[in-house]
Amino acid sequence: MTWKPQQIAQDPNGLFVPRRTALKIPPLLAAGAVLMQVPRASADTGRWSTDRVHRWYRAQGRLVGANFITSNSVNQLEMFQPGTWDPRRIDSELRVAGLVGLNTVRVFLHDQLWTQDRAGFQLRLAQFVGCAARYGIKPLFVFFDSCWSPLPRLGPQPPPRPGVHNSGWVQSPGAERLGDRRYIATMRDYVLGVMRQFRSDSRVLGWDLWNEPDNPADVYRMVERPDKPELVAGLLPQVFEWARTVNPIQPLTSAVWQGEWSDPRRRSVISSIQLDNSDVVTFHSYAEPAGFEARIAELAPLGRPMICTEYMARPLGSTVAGIVPIAHRHNVGAYNWGLVAGKTQTFLPWDSWDHPYLLPPKEWFHDLLLPDGKPYQNEEVNTIRRLTATSVRPGPGRPPGPDWRLRRGSRLPR
Repeated sequence: MTWKPQQIAQDPNGLFVPRRTALKIPPLLAAGAVLMQVPRASADTGRWSTDRVHRWYRAQGRLVGANFITSNSVNQLEMFQPGTWDPRRIDSELRVAGLVGLNTVRVFLHDQLWTQDRAGFQLRLAQFVGCAARYGIKPLFVFFDSCWSPLPRLGPQPPPRPGVHNSGWVQSPGAERLGDRRYIATMRDYVLGVMRQFRSDSRVLGWDLWNEPDNPADVYRMVERPDKPELVAGLLPQVFEWARTVNPIQPLTSAVWQGEWSDPRRRSVISSIQLDNSDVVTFHSYAEPAGFEARIAELAPLGRPMICTEYMARPLGSTVAGIVPIAHRHNVGAYNWGLVAGKTQTFLPWDSWDHPYLLPPKEWFHDLLLPDGKPYQNEEVNTIRRLTATSVRPGPGRPPGPDWRLRRGSRLPR
């Protein structure tokens, strides 16, 4: 099937469904008749040994982080484009992240930033890495993403929809380019160019190659590609292969997020590609503590270090107090979704796509900090600091001591 955007309605208003629905695979794909013909990267083509990845993991200390986008950005394009690049904001918010006790952030990039201005983009990435290092924070960079809007556009980004969770986030590469064979070379150049820039840089934690590759983005179902699962299953092994040729000092990964993981015979094709090729195993879980711990148990037989690169849905029981101590006990890294509440509006729940909120909920969904940099809940910050205090090596810009607050009552920039 050829995807033709001009034949699909562009306005999904009124057709939203909750984000975290199970991917519905057509019967042909469920049988594997199509996807299993796609060449898959071999786990033997340069994948780190378990000994090597465990040595790397021990050297990092206890990883506790947040998915990070500046509070004045609606998506990853707005964060890194030259017209809206805000190093002062980045420095202020990463400084607060360091004061909170975080030692890593997960940061989404975009292929169109590379095509727009690769030299400028690489310069801004270098600034970002340097800023994070001042506060003892290592970024985990994400190259591609299958979540939210499939129609990314460069230039000024639309404002957030009032009362709606993450209404401006965009996929990478997006529906128009996902099936364009001519664009594969650009995707490859983007991955290789960014990775070669930092391949020997110990200030960078790792490379998350594709976020939730088989996420159906149901809230955009009128503009989403129906053939996305097949196309992504064909591209993802190639992305691993490209990244392997760089031979970076950092590990490669892509996080599983749905379905069954313990039995290889019952995994989805894409989950198998992810788990068979990742150096360090990463996963997402917005479940309550018991569900989170069960996910760890599913992946433990793989014998590799584990990092949960997305958690926190407070009304669902996924909280700092419930998740971080379990992760600490199992030596699993953990990134909550969201640092400072801002234009992504991820303090609102997923169901805000069905009914936008007129006021913020009493219990936030995601995000650790208020817009001025103070904690949404003091105890959350205290929990993080207690568990990272003995293992986090302060960077040159991180002040010692237990005080997480901005110095002299200062505020984050407006």
